[in-house]
This record gives sequence, structure tokens and C-alpha cells, in this order.
Amino acid sequence: MQALTLPARRGSGWLFEGFGIYRKKPWTLSLVVSGYWIVMVLISSVPWLGQIAGPLLIPAFSVSLMNACRLVAQGEPLPPLLLFSGFKNNVRPLLQLGVIYIVFCLCMIGIISVFDDGMLYRLLVLGERPSREAMVDNQAVFMIRLVVFFAPLMVAYWFAPVLAAWHDLSAGKALFFSVVACLRNWRAFLVYIVSVYFFGALLLVLVAVLLGTVFASAGEEFAGALMMLILLVVLPGTYASFYVSYRDIFISIDDDA
Repeated sequence: MQALTLPARRGSGWLFEGFGIYRKKPWTLSLVVSGYWIVMVLISSVPWLGQIAGPLLIPAFSVSLMNACRLVAQGEPLPPLLLFSGFKNNVRPLLQLGVIYIVFCLCMIGIISVFDDGMLYRLLVLGERPSREAMVDNQAVFMIRLVVFFAPLMVAYWFAPVLAAWHDLSAGKALFFSVVACLRNWRAFLVYIVSVYFFGALLLVLVAVLLGTVFASAGEEFAGALMMLILLVVLPGTYASFYVSYRDIFISIDDDA
């Protein structure tokens, strides 16, 4: 296995090619992604135990989503119970990644809570929404802290689950190679993030215009249903772009030779 260093322009290609994969089997990928979110909601609804089991199982479920994207991209048939296919191979390091994920989150929440009077802890752990006054007064600082919180986590876990499941790496090695691959391709990831941001902003503008002109009298229920329908398109395409980034960066040494 070898991690390539790609030019910055490939970052935008990941997003567009991800939606190209989605267009091959849109209903199937939407069903898998919606099933994932339904399962996570059900798990998280279990008091106390769900708050631990949910993050613990995220790496394995992310492998399931990548399995779906890879099979669709390669034109192969999708097996039944695809949503749980991430639990078939190398489960132990995936669960270890889940444990590390939980520990890292708790440590970061504890550190940041020292500086924000526990607002991040109440939001992510207790599920309490901050007051409007607190958000207005500290919105910029709060967003910076969220970026500081999520950026190292995203870099470490961007490729780690699939590296553990598809390449039989230990949890530590999977995290290490994920960080190395992301740092080597930071320019491409920067372009990718900007592309996702502008795509999301453009989509929100189009939705706002649509709701404001055509469906102004439809009410909040229709607006919520429309947003849910859009998410069922946007999320699968975005997940597929994660697979495209893996496919671009990681190659086997034999294939390269």
C-alpha cells in the first residue's frame, strides 16, 4: 500500500466524481445512507448506553457505507444486509477506533469546556442547545473551537476505518497512515473543503429561492420535507466522494509497479 501525493485540483474532482457514483444507483445509496442514520438515531435514543454505543460503532458503519460506494463504483451487485457489512472483517481494530474516538472526544470536550463555560459539553453530551444570547455573543469563538475540535479528528479518521477493514491494519497504524495521507494531500483537501462549502452554499440559495417564490404558502412542513429530500441526495454523494478520495490516494505497490 502506498499513499500518493496528488495535485490540489483533484480535490474538486472528488466531489463531482462522488456524485457521479451516486447517479449510478441513487435509490440504493440513498436507502443505505438513510438506513444508517435511522439505526444511529435508534442506538443514540437508548439512555446512557446509546451515547457510548453510537460513537463506538461509527467506524464499522462508515466501512459499510464505503463498501456500498465501492460496489456501486465497480458495477458489482450489492449484497443483502449491506449496511452491516462493515462488521464482517477486522472488527476488533474498528471497535478500537471507536474507543479511541470516544476518548479523544471526551478529552477535547473537557479541554474546550474550560474556556467556554461548558457550552460545548452541554451541546454534544447533554444535547442542550445554547441560549440565543450565548450564541450571539460567542458565535465566532464557538465556531473556531468547533473547528479546532473536529479538524484533528477528521484528519485521523478520514481513512482510518477503511485502512483497518480493507488493508488489515491495526487501529494505531490506520490512524497514522490516515494522518500521513491527509497531510501529504492538504492542498487537495483544502480545495475539496472549499468545493463542498460553495456547493452547499449554492444549494441553500437555490432552496431559499425555491421556497420563497414557488412554495411560499406551503408552510414549514413542506420546507422540512424538501430539505430532507435534498439531504437524501447530498449525503450519499458526499459519502461517495470520501471513497473517491481513498481510491485516488491509496494504491497497492503491485499495481503501481
